[in-house]
Amino acid sequence: MNNGREHLGSRLGFILLSAGCAIGCGNVWKFPWMTGANGGGSFVLIYILCLALLGLPVMIMEFALGRASQASPVRMYQKLEKPGQKWHLHGYLALFGNVALMAFYTVVCGWFIYYFVQFLTGNTGELGFGPMITNPGVNVLYLAITVVVGFGILCFNLQGGLERVTKYMMVILLLLMIVLGIRSVTLSGAAEGLKFYLLPDFSKITPKVVVAAMNQAFFTLSLGIGSMAIFGSYIGKERSLMGESVNIIAIDTFVALLAGLIIFPACTTYGVEVSAGPPLLFDAMKSVFLNMAGGRWWGTLFFLFMVFAAMSTVLAVFENILACVREMFGWSRPKGSVICAIVIFLLALTTALGYSTLANMHPLGGETAWLDFWDFIVSNNLLPLGALAFTLFCCFKFGWGWDKFIEEANAGKGMKVKNWMKPIFMFVVPVIVLVIYVVGWIDFLKA
Repeated sequence: MNNGREHLGSRLGFILLSAGCAIGCGNVWKFPWMTGANGGGSFVLIYILCLALLGLPVMIMEFALGRASQASPVRMYQKLEKPGQKWHLHGYLALFGNVALMAFYTVVCGWFIYYFVQFLTGNTGELGFGPMITNPGVNVLYLAITVVVGFGILCFNLQGGLERVTKYMMVILLLLMIVLGIRSVTLSGAAEGLKFYLLPDFSKITPKVVVAAMNQAFFTLSLGIGSMAIFGSYIGKERSLMGESVNIIAIDTFVALLAGLIIFPACTTYGVEVSAGPPLLFDAMKSVFLNMAGGRWWGTLFFLFMVFAAMSTVLAVFENILACVREMFGWSRPKGSVICAIVIFLLALTTALGYSTLANMHPLGGETAWLDFWDFIVSNNLLPLGALAFTLFCCFKFGWGWDKFIEEANAGKGMKVKNWMKPIFMFVVPVIVLVIYVVGWIDFLKA
């Protein structure tokens, strides 16, 4: 263990913090509309299989790298690679990936805060996704709130700041979702929504649906840019890493499935189109709540849990960025927080103003906005390539090597990585990831 390196105060803190990083817009915003657009139950089934086959191995590898190195992604390769190797270059790419993710994620988090405030104050008459994203004042103000609150919490030490806040946020989030889920499945048209959501129609399983499910599994767990590695560096060797990864993926999956239980019965009850796409959660849920008895307060609760979900990821990724720059420059938490906050705020202004002041700029051509650009950089490139780098480094002798990886992953009590799993880690995962990456680029070039 590094002397002076901060550590988490409890195992629960680690599990909830890592789950908080995984749980966010990917679960409660993206998962339902991806499910709606890709045929419902069949997509859900493939998604769960992908979590087990792809998500679990990559998460174990990220945690192992973090715990073995006791360092942030920028420094961990330098501690584990053999002399003369260049794996550490991926560490800088991982840092860039976290920053690029926050260049749009902080703006989306601001949208949820805005909707929460509007429902809380009862100003829902003119509320809409289109008017919101084209209002530069709203976007910049709520982006600033997200960045200031996030880095404000991180100014404090790890246990007093991030761990304490995330524990409370995650517990409240889970309770809120259960209450909303129970409310939704008791609506008059719930049966039809649940049938679409939970019963797989195998005729709808196409290559496009499989690729979409695999991409979603990766995105939802924040894997490939070192977001999980940083939390691995904050824990001891009391527990093996497979068991902890299973716990985190189970919580993440529970929240995603619960989000669907909230949204689909409500959609079928109030005649909202389930394949509405990205605005589904904003515009569809607004009309749902305004047609529901006590809807203003149910809407307030719903968007409060959305704020918690998005903010838990923002805090976790901010912590990753902060840990990297502190190791690079030796800054204190407060100084690092202020500088990182300024840089991310300025970068995220591209997304915040992308539908108003900068609407004439199309960074990927066509009708694309800055949000599409940053999402493409992260989701289509840095996440799959990063997962591929972690896999090759952990499993092969030209990297860290399988034996050292297994020794680290299996240290402590709990579930172990078995030898029969070796082909899955070494061959199945990288081949599938490579296929996702290539298919993603083919789709992009066709568009």
